[in-house]
Amino acid sequence: MAGLDEIRSRMAEFLTEQGLEAVTAWPEARRTRRNGAAAAVSLRSCEGGPAGFQDYLGERYNQDTGRWEELYGRRVKITFGLDLYAAQSSGGAAAIDKALDTLSAALNGPGPDGLDVLEFSAGETQFQEDSELYHCPVEAVCQARLYAVADEGGTFLDFEIRGERL
Repeated sequence: MAGLDEIRSRMAEFLTEQGLEAVTAWPEARRTRRNGAAAAVSLRSCEGGPAGFQDYLGERYNQDTGRWEELYGRRVKITFGLDLYAAQSSGGAAAIDKALDTLSAALNGPGPDGLDVLEFSAGETQFQEDSELYHCPVEAVCQARLYAVADEGGTFLDFEIRGERL
């Protein structure tokens, strides 16, 4: 299943492939100090809208099962938090600047599979006394389509996220 529960991981994996160390904001594993800057990927908002008549998109024939499946979908607009963090010992504000350049280049390209980047913004880098880390707030707004597949009986089988390429 590749629904909203995996979308943060998809973005983090994409950024890591592009040369920026990225983790989901609330990982299952214990946090570790990083060498250089890292992006903490979170979902700040998700807005859905209809993609077809009552979300129904039509049918497709599944060659593997030999059965027809119904498709349902929604257009979603997702705002990611891609906040950058770096310790002073790992380069501090300079590491943040370098990471922001890498992040900007990654988001100006094709983007993660299934997500179209619409907007990208970054705030001012500041030192946080409580965590002893430099922090730069970053947001990226993406658009995707969330598809659900149902069998002939109406049972939903799987979810898939797809972007729109114009």
